[in-house]
Amino acid sequence: MSFDPATLRYDAAGLIPCIAQDYATGEVLMMAWMNADAVARTLKSGRVTYWSRSRQAFWIKGETSGHVQKLIDLRVDCDRDCLLARVDQTGPACHTNRRSCFYIAVRNGDEVELSKPMI
Repeated sequence: MSFDPATLRYDAAGLIPCIAQDYATGEVLMMAWMNADAVARTLKSGRVTYWSRSRQAFWIKGETSGHVQKLIDLRVDCDRDCLLARVDQTGPACHTNRRSCFYIAVRNGDEVELSKPMI
């Protein structure tokens, strides 16, 4: 059965969330948005391509920073309304220069920073 990005359930803006996960460690790295064209571009190129809502343009992860996400596996959730991109991440995934965008924990009602930017 071949995959068709049009079979996914996009929101009213034509977008679907995509979680990036390190394929080797299972670490959740980031979440960004894709549209059907971004999904197709990702599958064709093997480089994860997202849709920037603020710029209204495609962005290939690492295109300017060098922090590339090479697609290992793309998974679709059971409701077909969220994607999981298992990636080989080069360098930090977060624009704050941290390995993961999920570096703040809420513990006992307080925000706790878990990691510092990578050098």
